[in-house]
Amino acid sequence: MSEAKFREYAYPDVLVSTDWVANHLNDSSIRIVEVDYDPVSNYFVGHIPNAVLFDWKKDMNHPVVRDILTKEQLEELLSRNGISNDTTIILYGDYNNWFAAFSFWILKYYGVEKVKLMDGGRKKWILENRPLTKEIPSFPRATFKAKDPDDTLRAYMDYVRQVLKMKDHVLVDVRSPKEYTGEILAPPEYPDEKAQRGGHIPGAINIPWSLAVREEDGTFKTRKELEELYKSRGVTPDKEIITYCRIGERSSITWFVLKYLLGYQNVKNYDGSWSEWGSVIRNPIEK
Repeated sequence: MSEAKFREYAYPDVLVSTDWVANHLNDSSIRIVEVDYDPVSNYFVGHIPNAVLFDWKKDMNHPVVRDILTKEQLEELLSRNGISNDTTIILYGDYNNWFAAFSFWILKYYGVEKVKLMDGGRKKWILENRPLTKEIPSFPRATFKAKDPDDTLRAYMDYVRQVLKMKDHVLVDVRSPKEYTGEILAPPEYPDEKAQRGGHIPGAINIPWSLAVREEDGTFKTRKELEELYKSRGVTPDKEIITYCRIGERSSITWFVLKYLLGYQNVKNYDGSWSEWGSVIRNPIEK
């Protein structure tokens, strides 16, 4: 069923099923990577055999500046985990693949070609009672060379300000309705990194990321369902789409859906998102 569903998507090769991963646990040409916001409660409790860990806070972010890791830091992260340019990277993780999708976006930002998401993430693997291990794998060091950043995939605050309310641009706020209205500043799952003010960017449409996946197992909905979801709200492929959430991780899922599952050509992820926008003096806000 999964493979048949994948074939409907614009780029079916960016997804693999849990069955596929189970059949490739010892394949030396791939590297399974669990990306966690909270590794202590997830990876170290048990992970897919032979999966290495990317700790989202430590590995995918710059240690000093508020930014994603640099090109050189990414090359070091991949190289020390035995990943070369010939290795296919399979990402999955906690929180319905939020941080795995964010890592997918970062890897594409730096031109990594061989990278896929495991549909359903950690949640689906566990629901299916598939094997978990506490053993930490070790692989010989490799050499990975990344490309220069592709800023067509990323939006910055100054750019978002410029395109506010332009008819050929659509901002998609993928947070929960209560975050969108400003009733709460952060999802209850993890309350860190709050903005100073609640609300949303003027003109932004609220389409929560969760509407793109099935509640029971976290897998993506069919292409037909996804097209109906976004096009009915005016999110159409003839426009430039900018997705955002609070820190860029949930919006990476919607970015992934629009760009790779539906084939929209012009989609940017605003990873500064609400934690930046809602904290800057005199930034316009709607509630």
